[in-house]
Amino acid sequence: MSVGFLAVDSGGSGLRVVMGTAGDDGRGRLGRRASREPVRTGARGIDPGHLMAQLVPMARALTAETGVSRLGTVVVGAAGLATLGDALRAELPGALAREFGARTVALVADAVTAYVGALGPRAGAVVAAGTGLIATGTDLARWRRADGWGHLLGDCGGGAWIGRAGLEAALRAHDGRRGGSAPLLARAEERFGPVAGLPGQLYPRPDRPAVLASFAPEVAACAAADDPVATDVLRAAAAHMADSAAAVCPTGGEPRVAVTGGLLKMGDPLVVPLAEELAKRLPHAQRAAAEGDPLHGSVRIATDLATGSLTLPRDDRMLWVTTVPDG
Repeated sequence: MSVGFLAVDSGGSGLRVVMGTAGDDGRGRLGRRASREPVRTGARGIDPGHLMAQLVPMARALTAETGVSRLGTVVVGAAGLATLGDALRAELPGALAREFGARTVALVADAVTAYVGALGPRAGAVVAAGTGLIATGTDLARWRRADGWGHLLGDCGGGAWIGRAGLEAALRAHDGRRGGSAPLLARAEERFGPVAGLPGQLYPRPDRPAVLASFAPEVAACAAADDPVATDVLRAAAAHMADSAAAVCPTGGEPRVAVTGGLLKMGDPLVVPLAEELAKRLPHAQRAAAEGDPLHGSVRIATDLATGSLTLPRDDRMLWVTTVPDG
């Protein structure tokens, strides 16, 4: 009988799943599946029933494909787990035991799976920069996090923050106020139409952070064309990202620091000032390229749990591990 693991990455774009055997190191994966439907959240937080409804058919297909007959370990990395995971913690381990015979279940914040995917079980800090922004760090004794407070209260330096700052500069140019950018105004009107109608387009949207973030590449394009206002926006974003990294990075030893996420696709206008800010704020840290993504991190945690070699600190909100009794 082949006992395997199931590693899950549940985020805003859907569900990704990898099934393998306990001896895998993340490179010898046996099979994977994906769903484009995000797991619902409601009054009880992340919906365990909706997660299982998606997960069960994918896992059944993978067991038939890979020959894994029982899942000993399941790791679920989930966006929003720290604040929305109570129902998952209450119900998911039992459901996974009933469906697959799983005995070890870990529920992990997506910031932690991003960290482990990027750096593995090493001390340091990881900034995950996409539409939002969150920094996670550990000295291997405890976890720390900074920002990740959403586009209204934080996510400073993330895609929505950059897009909003760029649109503010466009509106300043429209009004004739200081700090405006004519190039950003032209790009805003090309993308959204007359900017006088922008509040009506933006404020009612439930996907407002994504809409704001969609303008971030326009800010980068204007910065690449030497628009000083756009350049200043990206320098400010880089400073915010470095501030968050510094807030969570261990102060002693030789920690590593990595940046992950789609924001890096903006290229030199952001990457160059970010490198400068990280060197300034974290001179003792070694800059490292991310090894992998959050799914890679979930696989790494699953294989380490399955082999009894997990060295990362456990935390009820960030990395919660439980053993389901037989019966």
